[in-house]
Formats: sequence, structure tokens, C-alpha cells
Amino acid sequence: MFTFAYDGEIHLMALSKLARMGDLASAEEFVAEACYDDDMETRECSVEELAEQRKAWDEAAAVRAASKAEEAEAARAMLGGIDPADPAAAEELAAKLRRQVGWKRVEHKGDGLFDVSFAVTGRIDHDFLFPTMEGFPMVNAFVAVTRRADGTVRVDAPGFAPSGGGNPFQGMMAGMGGMSLPKGKDGEKGPILPKIEGTFSVTTEGEILANNTDEGPVARTDGRTLSWTINSRTKIAPTALIRLD
Repeated sequence: MFTFAYDGEIHLMALSKLARMGDLASAEEFVAEACYDDDMETRECSVEELAEQRKAWDEAAAVRAASKAEEAEAARAMLGGIDPADPAAAEELAAKLRRQVGWKRVEHKGDGLFDVSFAVTGRIDHDFLFPTMEGFPMVNAFVAVTRRADGTVRVDAPGFAPSGGGNPFQGMMAGMGGMSLPKGKDGEKGPILPKIEGTFSVTTEGEILANNTDEGPVARTDGRTLSWTINSRTKIAPTALIRLD
């Protein structure tokens, strides 16, 4: 038997204040470029130079509009068709998750942060990824369990290493502890991303062939347990190789 459970938070940047700040920062507003003299020193631009810059900026308006439309469509595609600009988007996403097997609790706490509880039990006769969401494109996972032909399984948890590249919904989700992002347009303060803090553990009756814990397996009545402390200082994602009977 195989059981996986996750109790914690998921932060979806596409639904957060960060995404709205990006829209504000890219708002249509002409900003003159610097002008230089023959010695490549900055100088005040002439009226004619400013007019030429403004003309070029106006002529590129259609290109900018098309680019923004493409970005908006890409964001909707990554969210399974949900429009991140819609105030009801977070609850719509939560409702989609609740109807999937395993999601026991999905509550939006605001600014793209969800409090979730997930648990599923079955047989490890196929590969396993968490999270998966109906209608979403394939993404990097918090946890991946991969079966091998020699009877071993590899457990990787790339989503539990802030410095790693396995963060789910790359470019939309974030877990770097306490990182304050740059200010948006007109000095709007950037969001404080939620901290990663918790534990990841694997309990098995199989033979543990390799792992990167600090202390190795600990014996229990139901097998042996590998445990990792996860926080903003975690640099290497948890991993283990286990042989099953």
C-alpha cells in the first residue's frame, strides 16, 4: 500500500498581488529615454528628440497590446482557462480542486495563498505526482515518485527546496521565505512571499538504498522513516531511493 498526505499551503503567484503589480508596472505610459552628447555624457533631450521618441512609442502601441494579449492568454492557459484578473478566480480554482479525489480541504486565505489538506491511498504500481490539477498543463511537482524496472522507486521532492528549480507552476508559485519583492508602480509595496517551514518524511518497510537526510533512517514499528526539515535555508531537495519487495 502507498499513502501520500500533504497538509500546508500552496501559493499561486498568478492570483497574487504580485501579478496585479506586474499589470500596473507595465501600464501604458510614455517614458523618455536618455540623450547623450558626443562624449557619451547624458544631456537634456531637445524638443525634436522627445517628439521622435514619442512618435516611435506610439507606433509600437499595437505591438505592445498584442504582447499583453498573448501574456494574458498564456496566464489563462496555465490556470486551466481561469482568468487571473477575475476576482472570483481563486474560489473557482478552489472549487475545481475540491472535486478531485484526495483534496480534503482547499481554502483561499487571500493574495493567492491556499490552505490545503490532501491525502490519497493506493498501490505504487505507477508513477505519482503531487499536485496535479484538472485542466492544467504539466508542471514541475512538489513531490514525484518514480517506479523503476528493477523494483526500486525514486522519491524526489523538488518543491521543498526554495533554491531548486522544481517549484510547481514555475513563474506563478513561490516559496522563497520572507522575500520582499520590488515596489510596483507609484511606489506600491511588493508582497511578502510566504515562508517555507515544515517537514517532509518518508516511512517505508522497503530497503532504503540512498537518501540525502542529515541523520539517515529512524526505526519505527511500521518500518523506517526518513525526515527532512524544510525552511528558507533548505538548499537541496529531499530525495531517496527505495527497493520494494
